[in-house]
Amino acid sequence: MIAIGSDHGGYDIKQVIIGYLEEKGIAYKDFGCPDKSSCDYPVFGSAAAKAVASGECEKGIVICTTGIGISIAANKVPGVRCALCHDSYSAKMTRLHNDANMLALGGGIVGPNLALSIVETFLNTPFSEEEKHKRRVAML
Repeated sequence: MIAIGSDHGGYDIKQVIIGYLEEKGIAYKDFGCPDKSSCDYPVFGSAAAKAVASGECEKGIVICTTGIGISIAANKVPGVRCALCHDSYSAKMTRLHNDANMLALGGGIVGPNLALSIVETFLNTPFSEEEKHKRRVAML
């Protein structure tokens, strides 16, 4: 299951991603926000991150206007490795090398098509399992 959360600045991209997840038959849990009313990104980033850290959800996706604030909020939760990605290559590499379990996006930075490409890459790229990467992730 995928945890997903956003603030008002990420709401539109969150809705596009939810449509993608539903189309692909991927289970998800929406941690908010419920609409485009102004709200606080730490509330929703933390809620999604706690679901990933606890094992309730396998991975998470969080979105705010830049992706910066909500990624910081998610990374405050022990056990979360949230990567802010604005391109598919970064999404691929953070899964291969960092075993990132959460993806942050900037709703004001990436459009819907790029966001979906990043999400698809993030969700479909496995961790490399190379010893050097395991060692480095363990240091985190």
